[in-house]
Amino acid sequence: MSILAANSQILSREIYQRYQQQQLWNNGSCLFSPKNSRYFGSDWKDRKWKNKIVRSREWRVQALWPDLSRPSAIEMEPINDSDHLDQILARARQLSQPIIIDWMAAWCRKCIYLKPKLEKLAAEFDTKIKFYYVDVNKVPQALVKRGNISKMPTIQLWKDGEMKEEVIGGRKAWLVTEEVRQMIKKLV
Repeated sequence: MSILAANSQILSREIYQRYQQQQLWNNGSCLFSPKNSRYFGSDWKDRKWKNKIVRSREWRVQALWPDLSRPSAIEMEPINDSDHLDQILARARQLSQPIIIDWMAAWCRKCIYLKPKLEKLAAEFDTKIKFYYVDVNKVPQALVKRGNISKMPTIQLWKDGEMKEEVIGGRKAWLVTEEVRQMIKKLV
């Protein structure tokens, strides 16, 4: 059953009305009891099914609305030239915060596929690390040489003004994302 409702009371009313018309769930035994406004369900924890009772308000929130207090993706900021990179590195050094730089090109299909996944990763590490990208065709070649880039996409972690680690992503985007996640967890 999929219900999208702007108001949680609409959801409760919809479920209650369906319960009144017919008992659809579990061959006549209902999982939602409107009398006490509780939902009886099961959770898979520690390789065992454990029954739990969730109040209807908690059930509605958990079932339909994601955590909106945190963004799901954060757009990476572009780096345009060497001076801009120097400013970013100085600010990161001052805050003692590492940065991630994605070296990519607009014509590179793997780079294009990887960028949204890195933006989701940026939301995951929002307070710990800042994400940037460099389009190697739009910046001076001196900047590309400074990053020592030979393949794309290349994702580098910079800390204290130096490049500490890198991942060269010629593989599936989810594999590269996992490698970047491990790289961040190791150095942050």
